[in-house]
Amino acid sequence: MTMTFSSVLAGLLRRDAGRPLVTYYDHASGERVELSVTTYANWVAKAASLLVDEHDLERGDRLCIDLPPHWLGTVFLGAAWSAGLTVTDGDDADAVVTGPEGLEHWAPRAASMPVLACSLLPLGVGFRDPLPPHVHDVGVEIWSQPDSFIPVDPAQPGDVATDFPIGRVSQAQLWSTAAAGGLLTDGGRLLSVANPASPPGIATVTEPFARNGSLVLVAHADPQQLEATYAAERATARFPRIEHQD
Repeated sequence: MTMTFSSVLAGLLRRDAGRPLVTYYDHASGERVELSVTTYANWVAKAASLLVDEHDLERGDRLCIDLPPHWLGTVFLGAAWSAGLTVTDGDDADAVVTGPEGLEHWAPRAASMPVLACSLLPLGVGFRDPLPPHVHDVGVEIWSQPDSFIPVDPAQPGDVATDFPIGRVSQAQLWSTAAAGGLLTDGGRLLSVANPASPPGIATVTEPFARNGSLVLVAHADPQQLEATYAAERATARFPRIEHQD
């Protein structure tokens, strides 16, 4: 069967909607966030509605996800692919999702393109201080969006999922590659320190999803804490691969 993100997520919801899908740690702050399959799907639906219904993005448009390693990066990947958008890292994107560190770069363009800013504060809340003119606060706008997303123009297997400099990849290619990937075994739990919205990090999201597994994403990784996190989360593989230290 030719897969899209939506078909993969639907399969995960059918199999076990309550199990953990994305678990996020920030070793610097001590934050831990766990999204079940259902909770992740709800966030994706809200984010997709925000992109499409509020900011008029259409299937085939290009979204830059300029975020550091964070669970919201996995959400906006799913939202983009749900809507048939192409994830890009180029400045010529049709819209951008950014964090606090990207505001200086993107805010001057907010009058001519959607610039959606994530505070990256716990619980996905909004910024404490006012944002530059025309910049949209994801932590404010996302909560009013519905928990389901039914696109008028659904994503298709041939839609371009990513157009990073390493090459354009369709949704069908993305998910067939993920299903055959070797980062983890079927049902495994992958601990990763890679940015999920970066070219090397995309597979840390797609492979666990395609293989009925889950992702443990660690930001600001402390080498001395990684082993404890790996054990506590019952991870079965890691990215990048590092030999286990006894």
